[in-house]
Amino acid sequence: MLVKVCGMRDPQNIEAIENMGANWMGFIFYPKSPRFVDTKPLYLPTKAKRVGVFVNEAIDTIRSISEQYQLDIVQLHGSETPDECAELQEAELTVMKALQVKDKFPTALSKSYQQACRYLLFDTQTKGYGGSGNKFDWHILADYHGDTPFLLSGGISVDDAQSILKINHPQLVGVDINSRFETQPGIKNVALVQQFINQIRQ
Repeated sequence: MLVKVCGMRDPQNIEAIENMGANWMGFIFYPKSPRFVDTKPLYLPTKAKRVGVFVNEAIDTIRSISEQYQLDIVQLHGSETPDECAELQEAELTVMKALQVKDKFPTALSKSYQQACRYLLFDTQTKGYGGSGNKFDWHILADYHGDTPFLLSGGISVDDAQSILKINHPQLVGVDINSRFETQPGIKNVALVQQFINQIRQ
């Protein structure tokens, strides 16, 4: 199971987390986020895939930042349409679309993105765009019957590894961790990340 560590921006922290075995690392290009990347870090991962997180950003801006940072994946975390996702895919970008989940699984919404992106990310519904530190009921993942692989996000902590390993879903390929592993916004606790990675890959 792959592990994506999101909300990175400090060069030393990026390198340390990469060395812990993170598969993907997320960089948030949303100005209202406390983890916003406003200047290019002096170190960017070379082993982990680089994921750029965008919220309702212009297509041309996404393409420009993707080239500047040599992103492997673009994560769309706003109200981007399937057509916008498909347009980015046609520009040879790998797209992951985040969908917010509350009490019921958004079946119809997830179906509309099946052919438009490479991955889906299921996150807890909030007034903002992620980073709430809250979970949704993971049991309702059983209502997802699509073919697009997905990552699980939303309030995951170091104590959740065993519960995640018990989720038996053929399209679950990874997890996205962030706020519950931080000492402050944008800085991850390396020991906690290592502990989680060791447990999720046991």
